[in-house]
Order: sequence, then C-alpha cells, then structure tokens
Amino acid sequence: MSKRKLRKVSNIFLILFINVIFILLFLTIYESQEFSGVSFEQLLFTLVTSEGTSTSVIVDGFIYVVLRLFLVDLILFIMFLVYKNILNNKATYINIGLKNKNFKFRLFPIHFIIKFIFVLFFALSVVNYAYYKLGIDDYLNAKTSNFIRDNYVDARSVSIEAPSEKKNLIYIYVESLETSLFSNSNGGNFKSSVIPNLEDLASNNINFSASNKLGGANLIDGAGWTMGALVSSTSGVPLKLTVSSNNESNDCRGYNTFLPGVYSIGDVLKDNGYSNYFMLGSDAAFAGRDVYFSEHGDYQIYDYNYAKNEGWISAGYSVWWGYEDAKLYNFAKKQLKEIADEDEPFNFTMLTADTHFTDGYVDESCDTPYNEHYLNSYHCSDSMLGDFVKWIQKQDFYDDTVIVITGDHLSMQSNITDMFDYDNEDNRYVYNVYLNTDKDTDNVKNREFNALDFYPTTLSALGFEIEGDRLGLGTDLFSGKETLTEKYGIKELDDRLRDKSSFYNDVLLQDTFSSCN
Repeated sequence: MSKRKLRKVSNIFLILFINVIFILLFLTIYESQEFSGVSFEQLLFTLVTSEGTSTSVIVDGFIYVVLRLFLVDLILFIMFLVYKNILNNKATYINIGLKNKNFKFRLFPIHFIIKFIFVLFFALSVVNYAYYKLGIDDYLNAKTSNFIRDNYVDARSVSIEAPSEKKNLIYIYVESLETSLFSNSNGGNFKSSVIPNLEDLASNNINFSASNKLGGANLIDGAGWTMGALVSSTSGVPLKLTVSSNNESNDCRGYNTFLPGVYSIGDVLKDNGYSNYFMLGSDAAFAGRDVYFSEHGDYQIYDYNYAKNEGWISAGYSVWWGYEDAKLYNFAKKQLKEIADEDEPFNFTMLTADTHFTDGYVDESCDTPYNEHYLNSYHCSDSMLGDFVKWIQKQDFYDDTVIVITGDHLSMQSNITDMFDYDNEDNRYVYNVYLNTDKDTDNVKNREFNALDFYPTTLSALGFEIEGDRLGLGTDLFSGKETLTEKYGIKELDDRLRDKSSFYNDVLLQDTFSSCN
C-alpha cells in the first residue's frame, strides 16, 4: 500500500475513532443532564433488556447525539480542508525562530504527532469522565460481603398464615410518584399540591412516613428504576445485574427464567388460592416483566400487545410507551368487573406510565394549570387516578378489597427540583398509601424504610400473619419492628446492597441473565 493510501486509511480510522469518543462523551452528558439518580447498573440493565423501550426516549437521545456529532464532523471537515490547502501550497515546512536561530521542521510529522497526542489525551479524558460520571467505578469496585445472605428471610422458611376471610388486592404502581409533589404543609415542596387527590388519600388513610407529616419510602440501590422497584416491592430483594460465572453470553433481550430463587408476593398469593393479574400500557417483555410475573404467581398479563390482540386498540396504535393511562384505567374497570365475578380472591396489579420522564404525557382531557409540561402530567395522572379510586370504592367488591398505591421510584428527570416552590432537594420520598385495611396506625410515622419493606407490609395489610414479621430483606411496617434502613441507616444499607453477593448470584439470581433466549 502506498504512503498516500495508507495516509487516507489512517485518516478514516482516526475520524471514526474520534466519532466514537464524541458519541461516548455526548451520551454521558445526555445521561447526566436528563436522568437523575440513574446508576450504571441500571443503565447496563436497560441495555441488556432494551426491547419495549419508549420510542420517544430513544429518539430524544438519538437527536441529542446526532446533532452534536454533526457539528463535530463539520468542524473536522473544515480543519481537513485547511490542512489540505496548506499542503497543496507546498507549505510543508515550518520555521521557528528562537534567539536569532531558525529551526526548520517538516510540517506533516509535527502535525501528525500533535494530532496523535491530542486525540489520545482527549480519548483518555472522555473515558475517565464517563468512568466516574456514569458510576462505572462504583459498579466495578464493589466489594464482596455476606450482607444479603445474613439478613435475608426466605418466605418458604417461615409461617405465613392467610386470614380466614381473604381480601382482594388492587396494587397500583404510579410511575415516578414522589411525595415532593405534596403541598408544603403536608411535607411536600409546593405551595399547593400538584397531586391533590393522592395527597388527600394519603392524609385520610395509612401513609408510612419518615416524619410526623406525610411522607414515603427511601430510594435504595437496586430499586431505583421500574423493574428494580417491582422486584424489590414484591420479593424483598434489590435487582442486581451480575455477570454470569459461566461462559455464556449475557447480551440478551429475553429470559427463560427470572430470579428463580425468590418466593414473591405473587407466589404467596397463588399458593393461598388467589388469581393474579398484571395490567400495563407498555410491552411486558421490556426488562423481563412478563417472565418475572408469569414465573412468580402465574399472573395473567394484560399489556400493550394483549390490548392489540384483543382489539382493545388498533394494530398500529402507539402512544407514549404503548397506550396512555386514560385507556389503562378504562380497560382496568372492564377487567375488574369480570374478575370480581369469579369465586377466587384476586390480586390485580397495575403499572402507569404517563408521568415517565422526559416531561411526561398529558392526556387531552386534562387541565394544564402549570407552565411545566411535566407537572401537568403529574396533575393529570392524579386526576385520573383519583377518579379510578372513587370508581373502585363504589363497586360491590370494594368492601373485601385492599388498595395499595405506591410510586415505583423517584422521578429520574434531572430538572424536577428546578420546578419546586421550595429549595429542599433532600425532601424526596417514594409515595405510598394503604386503603381499606384492618390494620391500625400505631407505627406509621417517623419510620425509615424502602421498597423492600412493601413486600411483607402488603401481605400484612391483607391480613396475613407472618412469622417474625420479615420477608426477604423487608420488614412488615405495621409490626413496628426495626427495618434494615432503621438499623443500618440509608447510606450504609445502600453501600451493602451494592456489595457483590455469592448468595444473591447462586441462590436468588442463578442463571437469570445467562439463560436468555
């Protein structure tokens, strides 16, 4: 190969390398600007299980990166033209005068060396920036401990006694629902509540809080995204993505199994005669939700694909993550009427999506009193959910039904704190409320807890008696017993949950991520 062709090939590879480095840089900046509190483990989990992701999220990130990459390539192209013009004008040497002496250097080698050093320095700087900014260092440097093994209570190893009269469960996970949206008088960060219906429900029913006001759960590692929250609150363990010890590839998009070692609330209810249902307006295959709920409780799943197959929506219908929450509530009413006619007690679990970042979705039927689109999405979601709860309370089956409403996690939208009326960024907890339970309210205030505790607490709200009042890593909040958050503190607990755990890998996780199909 001639020197000229070799130079062209090297320039092409150099340009490609520079583009890859800039893509990494822009993705890192985009992640830090748009997503709040997202761990590297969560990013890795999303990449490994990426099917079903909202197209709007993908498109926004794609546009952000491509526009900036285009500008970079334009600058590189202009620099190339300038450099080519210098060479065409035979300016192949550069003279540097120092103390009446001239030093003559050949332009190309000097330029090549400077270019190489600059690109190498820039690449190392970007990789280093991404390494710490994305939390890769925390993920790779996690130590090994037996914390999970030593604190885990297998639900199959303790007595869980169902009440003589079993109550139905309607569990509603509201995307990114946090207590900062309350009015300041009730513990929130706004002069008047963004979510008045949900605030009213929390005020007049059982709401667990870290203070004497309304409040909620701490966010913990392994429960900071939707699938992690679903697993934590139903199985009492965080969701940890661990590279398999065998040689199989972990780059997968589906599952043959999902946390086969856990015994979840779905398993408990199924073994006690309940029928389990899971309804959501997105693709249940995203993050393995279909496999998790099918394996743990044999849930009947009503998702976006089910709605298309049953003719609830047209084959080409696609809004937000699949279909919007207004339809979700209407479909839920229809299914609940049918389910309630059956003889078995039921667990009907729902997952909303309208308040997902970025900026949320606002139904056309809703009022929009706020300048921020995202706050309008919360306000709209609150209105629809308030109406849905009122509808449930008018149904014949309500007397025998416990309603649980929790957020899945805190909002990941990085600028949500800029929307607060009060500058209190630490005052952010995951929403919770328990309706129509026979439990008392002696132990609901001044508690430190997290999503892991929702597992035994929800069973307790249904009237189940749990030996020792603990399941998984969670504690029944109604019991008043010390939670792991109260025992260790939230920072220490978070650090220990990040630890590598052979018990988690071998007993709970097993081959969840290496058994992909």
